[in-house]
Amino acid sequence: MAANDSVAILMDRLRSGEDGAAREVFELFTHRLVGLARKNLGGRLAVKLDPEDVVQSAYKSFFLRQRDGGLDVGSWDGLWGVLTMITLRKCADRAAYYRAGKRDVARETVTNADDSVTPADLVLDREPQPDEAAALAETVEELFRSLDDPDERAILELSLQGFTAAEVAEQLGRAERSVRRLRERLRKRLERMQTGAV
Repeated sequence: MAANDSVAILMDRLRSGEDGAAREVFELFTHRLVGLARKNLGGRLAVKLDPEDVVQSAYKSFFLRQRDGGLDVGSWDGLWGVLTMITLRKCADRAAYYRAGKRDVARETVTNADDSVTPADLVLDREPQPDEAAALAETVEELFRSLDDPDERAILELSLQGFTAAEVAEQLGRAERSVRRLRERLRKRLERMQTGAV
């Protein structure tokens, strides 16, 4: 049997949905395709993307197109070429996604493992100074005094205790949306108080 005949038989088996045929393709090409994907996803993309995931996605596209009769692979080199092309396109698509706008991996900062700064050092965690605590207490007290509505007072009190809008809404039996709107009004009032524009 000629080599090209064996490829045609394999493609027919794939089209019919035979599990063993897909396994053969995996065994023949996965190692080389993962290497190809790894090479094309180097640098900062390697942190975001697993080459094996890209190859799995390429296989999915290949098997779907093969099943639908969209591929005409006449030789082993042709099969390798199709799998290579799909994998490279998947790599390019993923790279474009992680280089777009706010996701751009080039904008991310990299810290060295040797740096003496730890993530914990980056977090500002200190107690307020006495004058800061007194100013905060006065501001909160003034805000409470400015509220006539008991619901507003309850929402402010629960919010200051750290409850989320959903939790406040559940405790007070109100719609979450109205709690969010009221919290926004309170935030704006607090800003006006800080700028002296009450």
